[in-house]
Amino acid sequence: MGVGVAFVVHPELRQSPSTRPAEQMLGEAALLAEAIGLHVGHAETINLTTVRAGSFFGKGVTERLAELANNYDDPVVIVNTSLSPVQQRNLEMAIAAKVIDRTQLILEIFGARAQTHAGRLQVELAALSFQRSRLVRSWTHLERQRGGGGFLGGPGERQIELDRRMLMRRVAQIKLELKDVVRTRSLQRRNRVRGETPTIALIGYTNAGKSTLFNRLTGAAVLSKDMLFATLDPTMRELVLPSGRHAILADTVGFISQLPTELVEAFKSTLEEVVHADLLIHVHDAASEFVSEDADDVTLVLQELGLDEMRQQQSVLHIFNKTDLLTDDDQRVWLGKKYVGGVFASAQDGSGIADVLEAIDSYLGRDAVQTILQIKPEDGAARAWLYAHAHIRDSRFDDAGCESLTVSISMADHARFLARWPHLGQPM
Repeated sequence: MGVGVAFVVHPELRQSPSTRPAEQMLGEAALLAEAIGLHVGHAETINLTTVRAGSFFGKGVTERLAELANNYDDPVVIVNTSLSPVQQRNLEMAIAAKVIDRTQLILEIFGARAQTHAGRLQVELAALSFQRSRLVRSWTHLERQRGGGGFLGGPGERQIELDRRMLMRRVAQIKLELKDVVRTRSLQRRNRVRGETPTIALIGYTNAGKSTLFNRLTGAAVLSKDMLFATLDPTMRELVLPSGRHAILADTVGFISQLPTELVEAFKSTLEEVVHADLLIHVHDAASEFVSEDADDVTLVLQELGLDEMRQQQSVLHIFNKTDLLTDDDQRVWLGKKYVGGVFASAQDGSGIADVLEAIDSYLGRDAVQTILQIKPEDGAARAWLYAHAHIRDSRFDDAGCESLTVSISMADHARFLARWPHLGQPM
């Protein structure tokens, strides 16, 4: 079977231009199309003075797209904005080709990439929420033969009601199943809290290199490609820091400009790992000319998840990835000034990774205190706990087999240690 062909069209409204350059928005839409295996046969930006309520574009644009469509077998026209159901239907009739908008395109990608049961449920919930106003036009699993009958309203109206009820029943069923997912993840999170293991979440604009950085830091083998939304389902691995401190690192779905609200809502159970993380690592594509715009979009999504500006300032560490592609020294200086305390690294070649680990370690140990503890041979459990949760700076044994440990430990962990082994807090 051949590769499908896509026409990508980015409408630019003169009264309300995009927050990014039109060519960048068009290029991103083309990459989204390629992410689901479509070949982009045509891409253009269309400047509009007004939007037609019935068809979005004017007659001239639709006729030109129709002529282009005649040269291909079953092309898909991607309009990089949100279309109303009426606009979408009328465009399909005028162009004689399938038409999808930006929301549908992203939903298609998420549907193709979700691997876990929870991920598939969340994508389906987002898609059904989107389809509520459109009913079941593109959902083949809900299609049925149109029946006859002589009641008022005709078969079409009765069919719409049947479809609506079927859709709502499925939405309710998915929400029940997702409640179990939320419950399971909450239990897992409580277990991590009980085990006193901090959680770190990787966040960033899609294709910033989060999964490559995740693999580099943890030695995992998560799918990482130069592709938008290469990974969707959250992955968690243990991370051992230079101090010996252990943490859980979570790789999360990438963000994007104009992320459909249906997806944000449906993926909240996945993104709870972001909300509850002790540290957020914001991964930037340092070589991108739109790094600032990408960062602003990430900030907006975090705000939608309930993380206000103060929380973001307190719990975000900025990592400037892909520095192996960074050729502009001015860009490096500008990034360093805009995001003070950020770290330059390349997950691809490994440069700067040691600095990333040190920065994470410093953040988690920012309130650390240094103390000396005397550990007797019978206090093996306490010793093991310290080696897992504190930075051991010095260790000395005396003739009786007692170990004198000089440790750097967070105030919270120090309090937990003394609560478990109060006798070790007493002077010898």
